[in-house]
Amino acid sequence: MGAYILVSVLILITCVLLGLVVLVQNSKGGGLASNFSSSNQFMGVRKTADFLEKTTWTLAIVLLTLSLFSIFVIPRNANVASSSDTELRQLINEQSAPVQDFQAPPAGQGTAPATNGTAPATKGAAPATQGTTPAPAEKK
Repeated sequence: MGAYILVSVLILITCVLLGLVVLVQNSKGGGLASNFSSSNQFMGVRKTADFLEKTTWTLAIVLLTLSLFSIFVIPRNANVASSSDTELRQLINEQSAPVQDFQAPPAGQGTAPATNGTAPATKGAAPATQGTTPAPAEKK
């Protein structure tokens, strides 16, 4: 876990530095180099542009390398389960019962009155059919 945090912090620092270096550059060759136009230059205009370009490429390669290296240091705790997860799984396994086929209750012991295929007559109700269902319409 410590190596993963270290690599993550290094990736973050590299990203910030890379962003700053890219922002300092100018796409037309000016950028930071244009600010050093005095006669007492420590580095020339071309040397500053070369330095920024080399820094950009170096930081990009470091970022790529750290990203690929992070694959190997990612913590993988697939076998270790938390205690709450384990307790929950135990409760589920204890309470789960096999599903049984539906069986009608024996005659006379059910709570609903037995009907012989007819529904009780209610005011305004349609007449009950005895076990007949309409045939489905044929599609053409």
